[in-house]
Amino acid sequence: MEYRRLGSTGMYVSEISYGNWVTHGSQVEAESALKCVRAALDVGITTFDTADVYAGTKAEAILGRALKGVRRESYELFTKVYFPTGAGKNDRGLSRKHIMESCNASLKRLKTDHIDLYQAHRFDFETPLEETLSAFDDLIRQGKVSYIGFSEWNAEQIKNALKIQDANNYNRFVSSQPQYSALWRVIEAEVVPLSRKEGIGQIVWSPMAQGVLTGKYLPGKKVPAGSRATDKKSGANFISRWLTDEVLEAVQRLQPIADEAGITMGQLALAWVLSNDNVSSAIMGATKPSQVKENAKASGIKLTSEQLSAIDKALGGLPEKDPSKNASPNPRA
Repeated sequence: MEYRRLGSTGMYVSEISYGNWVTHGSQVEAESALKCVRAALDVGITTFDTADVYAGTKAEAILGRALKGVRRESYELFTKVYFPTGAGKNDRGLSRKHIMESCNASLKRLKTDHIDLYQAHRFDFETPLEETLSAFDDLIRQGKVSYIGFSEWNAEQIKNALKIQDANNYNRFVSSQPQYSALWRVIEAEVVPLSRKEGIGQIVWSPMAQGVLTGKYLPGKKVPAGSRATDKKSGANFISRWLTDEVLEAVQRLQPIADEAGITMGQLALAWVLSNDNVSSAIMGATKPSQVKENAKASGIKLTSEQLSAIDKALGGLPEKDPSKNASPNPRA
């Protein structure tokens, strides 16, 4: 496993990080989750990403139990706040009340006294941005959070936040957590250039396009039994956008590129994401330890310019690049 700095900070993260968005507490039971986390640690993964909303808060609790007994200084723990975690009108969004309450609840579930990276899971259109940023800054000053970041914010939202942080001498955002893969490139036009300039690193999710870029979904064929595409609890609705013959045929054209490089399709997808120098880490999920071990091997793979061009040619005009697709919903809708 190789490691990169998170943006311009002094903290290093593993190139491949372990995320439990649709696995812990949903697709994977606690015992399997424990085995996957242990496998991640065994292969050198030190970065673990979760969120309060995953599996209705169960994902955080399971991750906290899985990391029990592991030297706290040896791993980086990331979580998020924004989406509803209860039925109350204040159990959502980025108000000071919800941020403070959610952070304290996450600390309890994760069985730790601090979060290495606390992230705004989406942009909140209802809460004044100054209120949100002031609360995040207070959490850092209280020692409960080391760094702060955001997920799926557009360039204008990032600029406005940094302006407020600088004007008030608040701690700055250091990370962005967007969806990013060879099929979904909406951050490249605006978010990545701004992030490079401002010292913000990308921690990307869905680098394998929910498994589509592994090549296991074939054009004209039924989706494999037990796969993510068949499980509504683990993102079946999300992955459906990729399950067209046009996309799946293009993905199959990547197989010769992976074969020539001597790697799997999944490793190719992860290596493609890591070829972007603004990416600090690529989040992968897993339902069994063997997947963790296989995906971790993508760390350190350096794709040549010829291979990168071949990937672009194989996918043609299918990748989504429109920066306006990088958007946040209204938390109360």
